[in-house]
Amino acid sequence: MKELIRPKSIEAFKQAQQFIPGGVNSPVRAFKSVGGTPLFIKRAKGSTLIDIDDNAYIDLCLSWGVFILGHSHPLVNQAIHAAVDNGSSYGIPTLQETQLAETVHHAFPSMEKVRFVNSGTEATMSAIRVARGFTKRDTIVKFEGCYHGHADHLLVAAGSGVTNIQGSTSAGVPIDFTRHTVCLPYNDKEALNKYFIENGRKVAAVIVEPVACNMGVVIPKNDYLAYLRQITEEYGALLIFDEVITGFRLSYGGAQEVYGITPDLTAIGKIIGGGFPAAAFGGKAEIMNMLAPDGPVYQAGTLSGNPVAMAAGIATTAILAQEHFYEHLSTKFDTFIDELKSIVINKDIQLNSKGNMYTLFFNNAPVHNFEEAKHSDQKRFALYFHNMLNRGIYVSPSQFEGNFLSEAHSESDLERILKAIKESI
Repeated sequence: MKELIRPKSIEAFKQAQQFIPGGVNSPVRAFKSVGGTPLFIKRAKGSTLIDIDDNAYIDLCLSWGVFILGHSHPLVNQAIHAAVDNGSSYGIPTLQETQLAETVHHAFPSMEKVRFVNSGTEATMSAIRVARGFTKRDTIVKFEGCYHGHADHLLVAAGSGVTNIQGSTSAGVPIDFTRHTVCLPYNDKEALNKYFIENGRKVAAVIVEPVACNMGVVIPKNDYLAYLRQITEEYGALLIFDEVITGFRLSYGGAQEVYGITPDLTAIGKIIGGGFPAAAFGGKAEIMNMLAPDGPVYQAGTLSGNPVAMAAGIATTAILAQEHFYEHLSTKFDTFIDELKSIVINKDIQLNSKGNMYTLFFNNAPVHNFEEAKHSDQKRFALYFHNMLNRGIYVSPSQFEGNFLSEAHSESDLERILKAIKESI
C-alpha cells in the first residue's frame, strides 16, 4: 500500500492554525484522536470527496450523516440555485417554511407544530427550554455518551468529540449551568427507575438519542424506549427524542416510526437541511404553543427558516418520500453488513449497525453503552483509519462516531470499501 500524498492539505492546515483555533471549526475534524493532518476538501459529488491534492475518497462520513442522497444531488442543487436567485435570506416569513413544516409533520406525526432553527444544538437546546417552560420543572435527564449539541447544560458525559476531552464537561461551563442535568447510563432501566422513584416529580424531560450515534452506533435494548415512554408519562415528565441523526435516516419517520414510540418533543437536523444549516424541533401543539410570540418561552433566530435551506430540505425530502427509497437503501445496506460481518468475525471487533449506519468498535466485547464503548482500543482504530484513508476510503475520524451509506454509493463502491476494510484490519 502506498501512502497518499497530501502536501497541500498539510500546508493548508498550518495556515488555518494561524487564524482558526486548532485550525478547524469543529474539533473532531482536527484528527486529534487518530493523529495526522486533516484533509482539506475542494469538491464532492455522489459518494466521492476530492481533496485539494486531487486525491479521491469514497465518503462514509457524509458530513456526519447529512447526505443520504450523496453529495451535490442534481435535483437538490437545482432547487438551491433557484432559491438563491430570489435572495438568500429575508428575516421575513416565506411560503417555503410552511411547506417544509407540513412535510415534517406528515413524516413525524408527533411533531404537530414545528419551529425551524439552524443547527441540532439549537434544536435540542430549544426543545429543553420549552419542556421546562411547559412542566414548570428544572431537571433534565440525559444518558452517558449521548451528545445533544454543545449547549452548556448538555455537555455532561457527552459522546462525539467531547469523549476525548478530560473531565465530564467542557471548560468554561459553570457548575451551576449543569446542576439541573442528571446523567444516567444508557440502556439501564434499573438506574432510570431508581432515579425516578427518588426524583421523578422534579424531572422536566428525558432527552435521548433513540439510537445512540455519538458514542458510535449503539442500539437500544428491546423494550428500553418503551420504558422511557412509560416512566416519563407516569411522573409527568416529557420525552424528547433527539433525532438529529436518525431523523429521515432510519426511515422517513425516523426512529420513532421504526420503534413505534411517540415522544412529546423531537429534534431533527442534518438531512432536513439538504446540506445547508437547518434543523427543527417540534411536538404536541399544546407544548409548542408555549413558544413566543404566543407563549412565554422565548426562542428566535435571524437566519432560521432561510429560503435556501428550506429549498434544499423540500427537494431532499421529496426524493426521500418516493416509493421504495428506503427499501432500496436498506437492501443495499443489509448486503453490505452481511459481508462486513464475515470480515470482522473473530477479529476482536464489534459491529453495531442500524438502518443504514454502522460502527466498528475495536473491542473484544459487545457494546451496549458508553462505558463499554470507552473500552475500545483507540490506537487500533487510528491505525485502521489511516489504512482506510490510504486506500481511498474516508471513514468518520473517531472511534465514537457512526458511518453512513447513501443512495449514491454504488455496488462497486461497496466492493471497494469491503476490500479496504479486509486489508486494513
